[in-house]
Amino acid sequence: MLIQPTPSELVLSHTNALIIGGGPAGLATALMLAHRGWTNITVLEKRTAADYYEPDKSFNYLIDGRGQKLTDLLGLTEQLPKIGVPNTAFYITRIQPNGKRKTSKLPIVNSNRKIAYWIPRRVFVQLLYEEIERNWQDHITVRFDTQCTEINQISTEEGIKTLEVVAQKSNHEIERFEPFLLVGCDGIQSIVRTTLKQWERTDRFEMQRFPSPSSGLRYKVLSLPPNFPLDAQHQDQAVSTRAYAIRGIWRSRTQFLTLGLLPLKDDTAPRTVNIITHPDHQIWSLKTGEQVLQFLEQGFPQLPIRQMISIEEADRFAKSNGGVFPMPQFCPGLHYLLKQEPSETIQAGIVLLGDAIHCFPPDIGQGVNAALEDVSVLNDILCQSQNDLLQALPRYEAIRAMDVQAVVRLAQTAAPWQYNQNRLQARLWMMRFFLHFGLSRFLPGMSPPAFFQLQNQELSYQEIWSQEQSSSKILKVFSILVIISLLASAIASQW
Repeated sequence: MLIQPTPSELVLSHTNALIIGGGPAGLATALMLAHRGWTNITVLEKRTAADYYEPDKSFNYLIDGRGQKLTDLLGLTEQLPKIGVPNTAFYITRIQPNGKRKTSKLPIVNSNRKIAYWIPRRVFVQLLYEEIERNWQDHITVRFDTQCTEINQISTEEGIKTLEVVAQKSNHEIERFEPFLLVGCDGIQSIVRTTLKQWERTDRFEMQRFPSPSSGLRYKVLSLPPNFPLDAQHQDQAVSTRAYAIRGIWRSRTQFLTLGLLPLKDDTAPRTVNIITHPDHQIWSLKTGEQVLQFLEQGFPQLPIRQMISIEEADRFAKSNGGVFPMPQFCPGLHYLLKQEPSETIQAGIVLLGDAIHCFPPDIGQGVNAALEDVSVLNDILCQSQNDLLQALPRYEAIRAMDVQAVVRLAQTAAPWQYNQNRLQARLWMMRFFLHFGLSRFLPGMSPPAFFQLQNQELSYQEIWSQEQSSSKILKVFSILVIISLLASAIASQW
């Protein structure tokens, strides 16, 4: 609830640009605008610090060539090898319930693509924030522990409408802004997008949702110490730069579990285990740390569970509500202009980026890359229009909206069964995947599966989605011809 401030509590800030959300998209936008010459940029972030550690949000990003368009612009790409593990050195160790282990290097489909880097979300956000602190303090102010609570159109005494944004800190201090450019980088529950939907009263700012086999899966994260033991004798310890897939003994739908760990550059940082299951999985019924430890001991006899997981961490894990994979969704409207009629003078512009306009499960690893590409596209258009919002924002929507829709459709179809939520469906999907890949090697007009094509930053999401649709048609025709051939052979053999 908004607490009405007294005059002494109210602070008025005039700023060229106000960015709601200090995650990757928000900080990247602030840096992009600073590079473009904007000098009064404020970022509002509800978390208390850039490196604030949230166990259930300790995602690993794979910053690929698409995301590196933006890090190239900001001069940060050379920092990625220092904080991330390259996909060219991606080793994974699979550990079976009987203790059998196998380490393999995942092949890189196209070595000519830019090297991608596995980087924890917290580390990547800190990289962007440190760049602000080091080089752009005179241009950018980041206000942590501050949340946008209200966005209004207000009228001056001359009858001119302007934009007012109200923010509140945790100590209830209220601050009011009148930005010329408001940027919504505040995620799937975006207050900026919600406000625009209320203003327009159309479906332009309504999220369009699509079904996916991975939507609705629940997840939460278990934190392990660095270099945790893999056996009771401590003869083998986890390697930080290596990924792990540790199989449990259970096979039933409500007990089946795999512990997945992605690589990490910093060998002193906690390792995070991504646990992804159906909502009715037994792990969600565990209420105490002791129950968690007992469950994992029974399910993973190959691991020294109590040497890996403290009772304090098990208690935290038991109490955590985790999260839910969303449905793939996108917003058709990406901008709003506050104009003075009838002169068409721009009083303020509003633009949406990142999860505020496209959100989906992590199946294709494009969440952060799509967000960074949003910023890169906006930069290109601001450059072409010389920062004229009247030209730039409508053009940004016209150019980017189709890509936004395409990446959501790709997220819906490209790799939704990788979590083994249904082992039969997962096997069928894998068979189709490799059939598609094999046929693409010699059938004209058939591109490789979209999961591979996404590595090519030179292809737009629209182009990849169009190729995927064409390839799917060819694959269907090929499958029908094979079935007809088999039936004809079977009939012929009866004569």
